[in-house]
Amino acid sequence: MEERNLRVHKNHILENGFTIINTVFSEEEIEKITDIIKNIDTSKENFRKSEDLFAIRQFFKEIPEITDIIFNDNLKKMINGIFGERYFMVKSIYFDKPENSNWYVAYHQDLTISVDKKINLQDFGPWTTKQNQFAVQPPLDILENMYAIRIHLDDTDENNGALKVVPKSHSKGIYRPETIDWTTETEEICNVKKGGIMIMKPLILHSSNRTTNGKKRRVIHIEFSDRELPEELKWSERLN
Repeated sequence: MEERNLRVHKNHILENGFTIINTVFSEEEIEKITDIIKNIDTSKENFRKSEDLFAIRQFFKEIPEITDIIFNDNLKKMINGIFGERYFMVKSIYFDKPENSNWYVAYHQDLTISVDKKINLQDFGPWTTKQNQFAVQPPLDILENMYAIRIHLDDTDENNGALKVVPKSHSKGIYRPETIDWTTETEEICNVKKGGIMIMKPLILHSSNRTTNGKKRRVIHIEFSDRELPEELKWSERLN
């Protein structure tokens, strides 16, 4: 992608909180990715399976062989051109909403980061711990500087749980969903083609509906930061 186009996307994210770029991955690359995921041992504790959802936490730690396919030249160029060269990966998760999934997610912001331990630090909290994984709400400036990339392994629209967002809500600090004033705010549905990506600021208010068209929605969600954490606290999945 040309630098001019990268600038357009960067400006769109800074202003609106998100952007969509289709055709980042070829049909062949998507096939390779899905084949690797299909053939993994899903009995580990980072894997979550229910009728409504299959998820892999710490995705790149669990499937390191997939890293080079996903961080292809195309994606690296986008990360450097849109985020900046100082950004590194801090979190990864794979979601599969099956065809009959009734999984519905209400409007929310992503307010926590994944870290290696729980320690008392000023301005860090509340904390949650799941299966020995630690998440904490950091100071606002850390959240404001983060980006997330969602890689779509299927065509996604409003009928199979595409994300809905409130444009510009990422620049309003901590924004409680119950205080959304729909007389002034708008909602946008983020349709993404198979092999495309959505880039978003984690602070944008976002939600997704249940699947109604019997089609899968598989997404790889990766978060990035350019900030080092204070004292001995570390990002749990840091990857340069």
